[in-house]
Amino acid sequence: MARVDLVVPDLGGFTDIPVISVLVKPGDVIGKDAPLIELESDKATMEVPATAAGTIAELTVKVGDKVSQGTVIARVESADTAAPTTAATTSSSITPSAAPNAPDPSVILSQPALSRVEGKDGAATPAGPTASANAGDEVISLTVPDIGGFTDVAIVSVFVKAGDTIAANAPLIELESDKATMEVPATSGGVIRDVRIAVGDKVSQGTIIATVARTAVASTPTPSVLPPVPPQPTTLQSLTPTVQSPNTDPTSAPVVSAHPPAGTPSANGVSRNGSAAHGPVHGSPAIRRFARELGVELTRVAGSGPNGRITRDDVQNFVKRSLAVTGGGTAPSAGAGAGLGLLPWPKVDFAKYGPIERIALTRIQKLSGPNLARNWVMIPHVTQNEDADVTELEAFRKQINAEQKDAKVTMLAFLIKASVAALKQFPNFNSSLDGDELVRKNYWHIGFAADTPGGLVVPVIRDADKKGLLEIAREMGALAAKARDGKLGMADMTGATFTISSLGGIGGTYFTPIINAPEVAILGACRSAIKPVWDGTAFVPRTILPLSLSYDHRVIDGASAARFATYLAGVLADMRRTLL
Repeated sequence: MARVDLVVPDLGGFTDIPVISVLVKPGDVIGKDAPLIELESDKATMEVPATAAGTIAELTVKVGDKVSQGTVIARVESADTAAPTTAATTSSSITPSAAPNAPDPSVILSQPALSRVEGKDGAATPAGPTASANAGDEVISLTVPDIGGFTDVAIVSVFVKAGDTIAANAPLIELESDKATMEVPATSGGVIRDVRIAVGDKVSQGTIIATVARTAVASTPTPSVLPPVPPQPTTLQSLTPTVQSPNTDPTSAPVVSAHPPAGTPSANGVSRNGSAAHGPVHGSPAIRRFARELGVELTRVAGSGPNGRITRDDVQNFVKRSLAVTGGGTAPSAGAGAGLGLLPWPKVDFAKYGPIERIALTRIQKLSGPNLARNWVMIPHVTQNEDADVTELEAFRKQINAEQKDAKVTMLAFLIKASVAALKQFPNFNSSLDGDELVRKNYWHIGFAADTPGGLVVPVIRDADKKGLLEIAREMGALAAKARDGKLGMADMTGATFTISSLGGIGGTYFTPIINAPEVAILGACRSAIKPVWDGTAFVPRTILPLSLSYDHRVIDGASAARFATYLAGVLADMRRTLL
């Protein structure tokens, strides 16, 4: 048997692409074109297929590594004596001159940019070992259906390549307009002969996406694996929606609700999200990114899209079920609050105790609720309370407002300036966790909670360190007015490095504000009050502002929090400290 290196092919000029999934392990028996790893750039997610069949002898990459063209992914023991030449050939970019007439199947890979090989007459012929139709095949064009009158809609994902075997209704491409994202399914199953479009193209109703050859063989595809070998490790196959996995474990996935979760195989060994059990899932790059932000493992999410593809609603519903722990089960995803051992949420018929009224949650409550629940469950909150003597500052504030009418200066404006000074002194408070790294930000964008009829929103004062007190006050007033009118845009509410929640106009003493991820701290302020303070000889009246600093204990310890709060209180007591 020969040992063959499986390498990364031409990635369309991209280099140092992170590996987000490794789909095989030593001992696995794989077929040619079986997926090995999954890569994700800032543009797309792509799988790298095997260029030779055999048994995985060694893996040379892991999740988090960065790879480029020619990087060795794994080594396989292959009985194919021609395999070494194959592996060496595929490390270079495929060009039209490499096979002007009949492309060698052994050197055609699944390219991220769906390339085709040009023939002598200049006509495009599909690249791939199964791209050309056999005699008697029925060739069918797959076109864009009616998409609600939209035209020139951009393609954001392409899910198939020449040589793929697909089933009817399998997703072909994903479109994104300014109104919605939609997938276009196949109207017929078969073997993809030719892909006519690429990511970034714009299509309308009737645009040809691809052509398929429909044969008797295509209707009952067989996995592209080696002949069965008695007891062998799990075999991974080419990821097509109708591929069956011969070695699946029906008990491998726990149950979240009445619907079987992703990873639970059906009768033919395919999970509800369209991938073989224990294999990769079907989801667009945007969905994968969204799931990672929420800490959700996609292999446990049941896909409701065409052919089991995971949608944004699937991920959101999974998080809601996991947090509520319904049905007496335990939420399976640690990232979504699993393992807490919580009892099921109580179901009560409130009407039997007296009259009730049901009021729909506002849009803001629906959006913020899951985020707040996630932040509270996933971030270890600790709150440090501190009293700030703002006697002189309050007198100065009243003097400013009496001297000018251009802007109303509130205590919150002073809190923003004082917080910037404290953040510069303690930079870890102006940071975010990114895996095993702490990202310190050299900009100071301060969010502030604004009360609106629909609920709290958080506009952001950008570059607060570069703005004066009056400028901050004017900008706060303008943003608060936009918030009340429901006219805040996403740009007005993103990018904050630190948030302040002030209840000064309402009352209270201390509270525990929930950290606004991915920030690591939030400051709460309540109404100031005049209290007697001992000055060493007598009790004197002083204006005291209660402060509550919640912080992420993974990043900030208690001593640092106490120093930050003490320093902040000192700045508020004497704003001249901001000039130091």
